[in-house]
This record gives sequence, structure tokens and C-alpha cells, in this order.
Amino acid sequence: MKPFSQYHREHPEIWKEFKKITLQVIREGFKHYSSKSIFEAIRWRKRGEIKSDGFKVNNNYTADYARMFAKEFPQYKDFFRTRQRQVA
Repeated sequence: MKPFSQYHREHPEIWKEFKKITLQVIREGFKHYSSKSIFEAIRWRKRGEIKSDGFKVNNNYTADYARMFAKEFPQYKDFFRTRQRQVA
């Protein structure tokens, strides 16, 4: 699996959609949501358009996008519930 930073650089369209959908869900009144559900919405909206790593949208990075969202939008830092990373 490639590092998240590389994946993100190679697929900026995923981050754009992740932010767009998440902000829409927030406007709809949700206080918490699942980053995996956001990825499913991206798959649905962009079916056939986005392809990376042999998958349309790779689930391996959902937590990374949730953390990045919290950093860019600190007012929503608790919107996605994330666990602390385990250092291997």
C-alpha cells in the first residue's frame, strides 16, 4: 500500500469530493458521520470516473481523509470519530 501522502497527491479529486460531500452532510444537520459512508457516496457519484490502485476509491485511506478534514476544518474536529493510531 502506498503512503497516504502519495495517494492524495495522485488523486486530488477524491479530497475535493470528500470535502464537498462532508460539508453537505454537515449542512443537513448531522453532528457525526462515517468517513466510510462518505467514500461510498463518492463511489456512487463518480462511478466509472475515479479509478486508482485497481479500485474506484480505495478504502484504506478513509481515516486519513477524516483526520485531514478535521485539520482543515477545526470547527468540525469531532465530526468523524477516529481512533489513535497504533505505531507498529
